[in-house]
Amino acid sequence: MPKEVERKFLVDGDFLPDVVSRTMFVQGYICADPGHTVRVRIAGDRAFLTIKGPGEFGGVSRYEWEKEISVGEAEELLALCGPVVIRKVRHLVPSSDGVHTWEVDVFEGDNEGLVVAEIELGCVDEVFPRPSWLGKEVSGDRRYYNSELLKRPFRTWK
Repeated sequence: MPKEVERKFLVDGDFLPDVVSRTMFVQGYICADPGHTVRVRIAGDRAFLTIKGPGEFGGVSRYEWEKEISVGEAEELLALCGPVVIRKVRHLVPSSDGVHTWEVDVFEGDNEGLVVAEIELGCVDEVFPRPSWLGKEVSGDRRYYNSELLKRPFRTWK
């Protein structure tokens, strides 16, 4: 069973000088139950259907299955997700170790103001360099899951 291992952090500094690419993401959820999600995502000129299972190790690892689909299919499936979708720009930033790549998401719309960085790892306890712009870790905090941001957008937090 394929497992995703990633750590998630708030961004607390200027990462922009290190960005090597940017992609606009639009995503919705066909199912967003605690522990199980079915996501439809358009990322630039590509699209994906993703199924994720419940989190393990404090939210750092979980089952993930992903299949590339056509943008037309994704647009049809997004229509099933309702009028509210997640919009964000993903910035790729190479890690200083030359092994990893940081994915820094700058959210738009109702989640504007939220900037989150994720790094995918080979195992739960893998050591990795932390850039100076990295802030507090939020890996196990469900509020920062995209599926939860649809239900309770960042702008409503206070």
